Amino acid sequence: MADHRSPRVTLLGFTVPDDLLAEIIARDTIMPTQTHTFAWGLVRSLRAADCPVHLLSAAPVSTWPSNRQIRFRPGRFRQDDVDGHLLAFVNLLGLKHLTRFVAAWRTGSRELRGQRTDVLLVHGVHSPFLWFGVLRARRRGVRVVPVLTDPPGVALPTDGRVVRLLRGLDVALVRAALARCSGVIALTPALADDFAPGRPRLVLEGICTAGPATVDDARPGATGATRDIVYAGGLSRAYGVDRLVEAFGELPGDDLRLCVYGRGELEGWLRERAATDRRIVPPQLLPRAELLPRLSRASVLVNPRPVDQDFVRWSFPSKIIEYLATGVPVVSTRLPGIPAEYDPWLSFAEPDTAEGLRAAIAGVLRLPRHAARELGSGGARFVRETRNPAAQGRRMHDFLADLTGLTGPRPAPADAGAFAPDRVG
Repeated sequence: MADHRSPRVTLLGFTVPDDLLAEIIARDTIMPTQTHTFAWGLVRSLRAADCPVHLLSAAPVSTWPSNRQIRFRPGRFRQDDVDGHLLAFVNLLGLKHLTRFVAAWRTGSRELRGQRTDVLLVHGVHSPFLWFGVLRARRRGVRVVPVLTDPPGVALPTDGRVVRLLRGLDVALVRAALARCSGVIALTPALADDFAPGRPRLVLEGICTAGPATVDDARPGATGATRDIVYAGGLSRAYGVDRLVEAFGELPGDDLRLCVYGRGELEGWLRERAATDRRIVPPQLLPRAELLPRLSRASVLVNPRPVDQDFVRWSFPSKIIEYLATGVPVVSTRLPGIPAEYDPWLSFAEPDTAEGLRAAIAGVLRLPRHAARELGSGGARFVRETRNPAAQGRRMHDFLADLTGLTGPRPAPADAGAFAPDRVG
């Protein structure tokens, strides 16, 4: 007889409490903000679909010496009425993966049994967690379902020969583990096609975690003395920030201001540019609570990521959903991972050069105020109504129920007016 209930989920990944995230951002070279936002979006979505959720989490930190803390201790936490365990590990190259696997085996085995888990949802392509699922959880009858947010083994410019060899080994381990999983949830079709071919899949590019829209939310920037062109994210050439600065320099208007928020290799260069162009504001790193109001007051939000990089076919920039939810017009390069449903609400920079970005931004700035308002509010309605936790939770509930053979009733549709990844590691 079929079991009429929703799947019970253990989420294994990087879903840490807010206070721990703040500590990590203060002393790490990476900013796992999008990882954190997406992880808690998964939790809220599953709970909106009546799926009980328990958390097994490791701190999302850079390997020593990029993060100077070597030993991370175990612990328990509770946030948003969800209980979780922090996994211990040693933050040194090689030992980081090994100790995370051991911690997942010890703590995870006990928790899977105690929580009577149906699905082990693994956030990211982290081989220690995937292989814990394959070797331990699957043998207990638990379905193992990775959430693919990035391709495995993306090389960094700072990687040495040993690190690149280890990354190559890790890619092989990840591929072997994915072939043994019950199914995958992927941000883009290319991630599922290339790294989990033949596995059942759900393509779910992101979750809109913004609160309900108000009349004041859905506006194309607040009136004021300046018109702000805003970018938030990694400050690097890989994300096209240099092209955005070049494009901005060609835009006429003393009332224009370029505001960039984040951290990265171009921080010093951006400060130099700000010193020579008073329209450029020096880069800032802001807490999410302070950043979102800045985004909503902009005239244009920009995603300048180049399209000619190998990894972009696997990528859906989480900032697209976050940008659209503000009700501000959005300019973006035409990345292959952006679904066609987004096209009416984005102004595309084509080509993805500085000139293409300049033309697209100028086109938005020339829009009559009512047209800019309609474009921004339409994009906000689209993501808030179709990508909110209730909507995405229903999709995950049905996918996981099919994999587990559970036939619990679908949760009733919530008010659609209710209610985005960077690399995890």
